[in-house]
Amino acid sequence: MCSIGDIQHLFSHPIVSTFNTYSQKVFRDIASCHTEAKGKHVYKCDNASCGHIHYQYHSCGNRHCIFCGSNKRDDWVEKLTADLLPTSYYHVVFTVPHELNGLMMGNRKVLFTLLFDSAKDTLLTFSKDKKYLGGTVGVTGVLHTWGQELNFHPHIHCIVSGGGIDEAGKWIEPKRKEETFLFPVQAMKIVYRAIFLKRLRKMIKLTKLKTDGIDIPEILKQVSVKTWNVYAKAPFKDVNAVVEYLGRYTHKVALSHHRIKAITDTHVSFNYKDYQDNHKQKVLTITKEEFLRRMEQHVLPKRYVKIRHYGYLQNHGKKKKIEAIKEQLQIKSKPIIKIPIELKMLERYQIDILKCRKCNTGKYQLMEVFKTGRCTEAIVEVSAIIKSIPNKAPPNRLQL
Repeated sequence: MCSIGDIQHLFSHPIVSTFNTYSQKVFRDIASCHTEAKGKHVYKCDNASCGHIHYQYHSCGNRHCIFCGSNKRDDWVEKLTADLLPTSYYHVVFTVPHELNGLMMGNRKVLFTLLFDSAKDTLLTFSKDKKYLGGTVGVTGVLHTWGQELNFHPHIHCIVSGGGIDEAGKWIEPKRKEETFLFPVQAMKIVYRAIFLKRLRKMIKLTKLKTDGIDIPEILKQVSVKTWNVYAKAPFKDVNAVVEYLGRYTHKVALSHHRIKAITDTHVSFNYKDYQDNHKQKVLTITKEEFLRRMEQHVLPKRYVKIRHYGYLQNHGKKKKIEAIKEQLQIKSKPIIKIPIELKMLERYQIDILKCRKCNTGKYQLMEVFKTGRCTEAIVEVSAIIKSIPNKAPPNRLQL
């Protein structure tokens, strides 16, 4: 496995300067994550015979970062878990034909939203049909734009409740006793394609899309007769499985640093799962330039919301709806307690981040916090304290 430093250096490759300004910022954040450039907490061991100085370098906090984000993800999952109800939950994935990739790439913000809306309206259309439920389900949709080989492959992962509410807000239990499927997959494919294409044609007619160099009539002809993929997976076993899924998928990025296996002067090798070959794990080697070009495809438009809620989970009035449903089902809401990061790390990973790395008995006490952009005088002042202790020079990066 490659070192963190080698991977970070990769994101400083000269080709990055040819990307748009926002993508350049994203890659600069990744290259400097958990380094001096992002600031640091300075700790000192409280054991008088030790006095070890420890540096906790700050994460970049960028949602595209391949290194950080786990704590933010865990906090988000905890909040959403409070909205889960004692009903079945299903995993449904909506994709678009690859023929539309060029059009979507040039109109990402608009067409990603069209993908969200088409998936949502398909699910709500079926849920409101009395044959299947006769009410409104809760939907959480997550946008992913990548395939295993970092190719451009926009799709929406949805978690959908089996039960729902009627117009009066009364809870409706799932109609299928076995609960083996949500809605008929073949019917969903047809309705989803019809909704998406109807709105896409309207956008094209109103010239709301960039279509330079794209043969729109030919593409529409191809995708109109093609089967659009909608994957409806088996229901989750229980609420814990839903939580586990949320933790893995909601804040996932195109490629985690663990998948990068080798970096040479010219090429990058990374693991991928080949779904066409019985899900076998394989290694793909491509040039650095191609690797970064593929990564840049998955930088979302600035401030674009990639996790959205619909049905009874839509943000407007959600809290009241959830509380009303819980009251009907006689469920007590559990308060969300803010837990300090040191306790979370100890509970989840059995890591005491405040225990001294050197003597293994003392506890770290916070001395100073350096944020990006702090004045030079303050940095020099604390640096002098650090330098007064022999052999305590900070490493380039925090080693957890």
